[in-house]
Amino acid sequence: MLLFALCDTILRVIIMKMTREFPFARVSRKQEASLKKGHPWIYEDEISETDGEITNGCLIDVFGTKNNYLGTGFYSEKSKIRIRILGTNANEKYDDAFFERKVRYALQYRKDVMADDMKACRLIHGEADGLPGLTVDRYNDILVTEVASYGTEMHKDVIYKALIDQLSEMGETINGIYERNEGDLRLKEGLPQYKGWYGEKHPESCVTEILENGIYYEVDVENGQKTGFFLDQKYNRRAIWNIAKGKRVLDCCTHTGSFALNAAKAGAKSVLAMDISETALQMAKKNAERNNLHLDFRQGDVFEVLPQLRAEHAQFDFIILDPPAFTKSRKTFHNAKGGYKQINKEAMRLLGRGGYLASASCSHFMPVKEFRNMLSEAAFEAGVSIRIIEERHASMDHPVLPDVPETEYLKFFVVQII
Repeated sequence: MLLFALCDTILRVIIMKMTREFPFARVSRKQEASLKKGHPWIYEDEISETDGEITNGCLIDVFGTKNNYLGTGFYSEKSKIRIRILGTNANEKYDDAFFERKVRYALQYRKDVMADDMKACRLIHGEADGLPGLTVDRYNDILVTEVASYGTEMHKDVIYKALIDQLSEMGETINGIYERNEGDLRLKEGLPQYKGWYGEKHPESCVTEILENGIYYEVDVENGQKTGFFLDQKYNRRAIWNIAKGKRVLDCCTHTGSFALNAAKAGAKSVLAMDISETALQMAKKNAERNNLHLDFRQGDVFEVLPQLRAEHAQFDFIILDPPAFTKSRKTFHNAKGGYKQINKEAMRLLGRGGYLASASCSHFMPVKEFRNMLSEAAFEAGVSIRIIEERHASMDHPVLPDVPETEYLKFFVVQII
């Protein structure tokens, strides 16, 4: 046994090509196959052996069943996702320079694809940018962050400094970082939940203003949904302009009025913005006034208002459904699918032949294929025929890893009643 252990250690050192003191974990063949396909998560049940001094959030090397190096990641002693892979370069030191480099890659990518839209966009999108569990959104001069990984939490000071410094080099001014560390995933990582300013330098107010698609929005980074605004629908909102022009538009679950305002900006004949939250509607009204755009408003539950509008013989040419996630786990998928089908069916019943429906889901537990099937089933139950004229996803500042379905969460379909 002693000889085997010695040979095993020597072999691992040769494979690593350099000496370092990270502990190591060996994983199952099933997990090895998943890692090789590009999925960066290792679950606790797939770890067969560990060695070395392992502490919560530490860096750990990962090996396969034949002692082949698979990567290095953050170890989490409480989460079922026991290791989140950072990289697969056997020569990487995973020091401060590594994290600074990751930030530089992320910012350069946004500069490439977002151009003038960088003042309101996602700068870091977790695993898709090689920084596990980290979300960084920019709203003008404020960065809003959320950390859902113990290891990333330990390195956030380096990452935040790199963000500020590198954005400054690009001529971009950041006056504060606001942390929205309220998510339940932090509890699973053994991290406290809280929100507040990071560091001593920050603006007096948590409210700022952004410009998107030529429309101004007030963003409350302390109390707004998610990190303050739904940045992922940026270009989907712009995509409705051609259809909305001259149409009677209904925007369901309008929140702060983003789709409704884009429809009005595009020249819609009329726009009715509906939401269950009076607070959201008040902000939508404020945004409409800020942009000198006219919207009508109605408060109510989308499940109740759509049938009510049909009973009132209301007429619309274009309906937008952008509800909150109906499912946040696989256990509730079927109930959620029923909810999506119900509101889409009711919306289709409100539209005449030639009418348009834009329908979205922001849950990764609702796969694209299932969402497409739901639309077909809704049309059948509504007694109408439809054709899909466009399928879209999140904007380019929310990149997707092809073998990590968790990064592909937003579906946005535009269909026409035929």
